Amino acid sequence: MSGETLAELLERRAGDDRPGLLFEDQVWSWREYVAECRVRGARMDALGRAVHVGVLSDNVPETLFLLGGAALSGHVLVALNPTRSAAELARDADATHVDLVVHGPAYAELAGEVAGLRATPPPAERDTGDGLVMLIFTSGTSGRPRAVRVTQRKIAVPGVNLAAMLSPRDVVYCSMPLFHSGAVMAAYAPAVASGAALVIRRRFSASGLMADVRRYGVTYLHYVGKALSYVLSTPPEPGDRDNTLRIAFGNEGSATAVRRFGERFGCHVIDAFGSTETAIAITPDPAGPSGCLGRLPDGVEIRDPAGRRCPAAVIEDGRLLNADEAIGELVNTEGPGLFDGYYNDPEGDRERIREGVFWSGDLAYADSRGYVFFAGRGTERLRVDGENLAVAPIEAVVREFPGVVEAAVYPVPDAAAGDQVMAALVLENGFDQVAFEGFLAGRRDVGPKAIPRYIRICKELPQTASHKVVKRILAAEGWHTGDPVWWRPPGRRGWRPLTPDDITEIDAEFVRHGRPHPLER
Repeated sequence: MSGETLAELLERRAGDDRPGLLFEDQVWSWREYVAECRVRGARMDALGRAVHVGVLSDNVPETLFLLGGAALSGHVLVALNPTRSAAELARDADATHVDLVVHGPAYAELAGEVAGLRATPPPAERDTGDGLVMLIFTSGTSGRPRAVRVTQRKIAVPGVNLAAMLSPRDVVYCSMPLFHSGAVMAAYAPAVASGAALVIRRRFSASGLMADVRRYGVTYLHYVGKALSYVLSTPPEPGDRDNTLRIAFGNEGSATAVRRFGERFGCHVIDAFGSTETAIAITPDPAGPSGCLGRLPDGVEIRDPAGRRCPAAVIEDGRLLNADEAIGELVNTEGPGLFDGYYNDPEGDRERIREGVFWSGDLAYADSRGYVFFAGRGTERLRVDGENLAVAPIEAVVREFPGVVEAAVYPVPDAAAGDQVMAALVLENGFDQVAFEGFLAGRRDVGPKAIPRYIRICKELPQTASHKVVKRILAAEGWHTGDPVWWRPPGRRGWRPLTPDDITEIDAEFVRHGRPHPLER
C-alpha cells in the first residue's frame, strides 16, 4: 500500500508543463495548476492558524486550487453540498468547524443564509492530525450525512492504484460533483498521480457527456450511481463507438447499464464497490457470475447481527434460496482500512467500528466460491409472507425490462404483517403491464414473493447530488403519491391502475389489522 501523500503527488507535478487541468475553454499546465494551489495555500496561511474552509460550488477550477492548496499547506477543505438547504448546510458547517465559506457566484445568496444560521463560532483548536486535508459528507441515502475524515493518504492511495491504468497521455473526465469522494479519489487523484490531463465539467449532463469525450479526447471517465443509465437513455447514434474512451470507472452502476454502456460506446466499464468511508474495497472480476461485485477479499466477511459468519448462499437459476441465513453485513475483520473516522462524531464512529471490526452497513451474500453479491443497504431487506428477500437482486431484474431508464425497489408495509415489494420506474415510454407480466413470468430468478405489489411510474427518482437514489423518500411516500401507481390486488396476477377507492380500502385494512398508517411509521 502506498505511503505517499497528496502533497507529494502534487510536488511531482510542479515542474510538469503538460496540460493538467481543463475547464470549458481554459487550460492550465500541471506547473500552472500547482502554482495556483500554492497561492491558495498562502492565503489560508495568512489567517494565522490551521483553518477549515468550506466550499459551496459546482465543479470549477477554484475548488481544485483550494484542495491542492490545503494539501500543500496543512489546512482543511470542507466539501459542502449545494443541493442541501441553508439550515442543513449551517448544521454541516457547525459540525465541521468551518471558519469561512468560499462560494461560486450562483451560491452567494445561499452562502449568506448559511452564515446567518450558524449556531456557534468554530473553536480555536480543532482536530487536524494525521494529515487531515478534507472533510467529505456521506451521501445521506439512508440517514443524515456524516463528515468523513479524508487524509492525504486516503486520497493518495486510490490515486496511485488507479494511476496504474493511466499514462501522462491519457485524459481523465470528471463530471461527478467534487463534494463527493468518488470524484476526488477516482478522477482527481489518479490524474495527479499519473500526470494525465483532468477535464472537469461544471455539472453532469447525460446528453453532453459523449460530446465532451470527443471534444477533449477523453480516455477515462469516472461515474457514480445512475449516471450510466441516464447516458444510455439518450438516443443512440450510428457513430456512438467512434470515440477515444477506453475506461469508465465507478460504482453503483447496474449490471445491465454496465454491459450496455460498454457495448454501445466500445469501452471497458469497471464497476467497483466502495463508499466514502473506503474501509472495504472489492475488486471486480470479469470471470465471475453476472452481477457479482467480485470475490471477498482476505479479511472481509459477511456476518449476521450477532457477529457470526454467514453461510454460503444457495443459488439456483439465479434465485437466492437461503436468504434468511446467507444475507448479512459486509465487515472488515482486520479493522477500518482507509477509514480514519468521522469528524466530530463519536456516535458514528462507534456505529461503524465495534471491537476492532468495521461494520459497513451494506448487506451482501456470497456463493460457495466466494463471489459476493450486493443485497442492499441496511434498511433494504424485505420480509414478505415470512420470507426474507434482498432488494438488489429484484432491482437488477426489473432494470432489464425493455424501456426502463432507471428503477428502484424498496419495501412498503403490508397491512397484515411484514412488507410488500414496491418498484419505482423511470420509463422511456408508458407502462405496459401485460409486457411486464410476461417479462417477469419468464424469469426463473424472481420468485413469486419478489414480484412487486406496487409499481410507481416516475419522471425521475429522488436522488442525492451524486446520483444515488434516496429510497427512504420513496418508501415514506408509499402509494400516497401524485405519480401514477399500478398495483396487483391480492390473489391477482396482473396489475391495474391504483384508484382513490383502492387507496381508501388499503388504508382501512391497516386500521383493521391494528398496524400504523403507512405514512406514520
